[in-house]
Amino acid sequence: MLTLIGVAIVVVGFLARFNPLLVVTVAAIATGLLGGLSAPHVIAAFGKAFNDSRYVSVVFLVLPVIGLLERGGLLERGRMLIAGIGAATGGRLLLLYFVLRQLSAALGLTSLGGQAQMVRPLIAPMAEAAAENRLGPLPDRLRFLIRAHAAGADNVGAFFGEDIFIAFGSVLLIKGFLQQNGIETQPLRLSVWAIPTALTALVIHGTRLFLLDRRLAREAAK
Repeated sequence: MLTLIGVAIVVVGFLARFNPLLVVTVAAIATGLLGGLSAPHVIAAFGKAFNDSRYVSVVFLVLPVIGLLERGGLLERGRMLIAGIGAATGGRLLLLYFVLRQLSAALGLTSLGGQAQMVRPLIAPMAEAAAENRLGPLPDRLRFLIRAHAAGADNVGAFFGEDIFIAFGSVLLIKGFLQQNGIETQPLRLSVWAIPTALTALVIHGTRLFLLDRRLAREAAK
């Protein structure tokens, strides 16, 4: 039970709003030491995890490219494109992106979307432009609302879609955990059982995005 102290450290650290990286690191070290690992083994585990997840550092290559594209007028081009589509609305655009994001993640193409490479430079500005076409200039509170829904569409779509892909890390992690505890299963079965959850997320979050236009209209009229 002492190993659960790591969970308590995470909860307390996040509630106190300490640096998330520091909180997780301290929690991991405490869990490893209380679990019977020596300090060198804990450090080795950190090194292995960093090496296995080194693709995460790719974001540092993506951000400068996005910055150059924005400087070259990417945001303005996206707004101009949406301005020429009369049927486009903020809610419809985000709903379309959400469906495409979930489908692509289910096929293992998680890199096709993302906060840095899609939401920030393209999806959010295009959704704002679509809303402005119908409602006129938007106050900051509605702009932030649209941006929050754009970020949520990406997160929810990717989170519930990626578990359907049989070679995704979380599916293999679940399989390995079950196998260690004497339960034999195949990644395909885990992926199949992820489909109902993904469909439920599609209906629930898709409905929220579908109703977003009505909410924007009400808020703009105040």
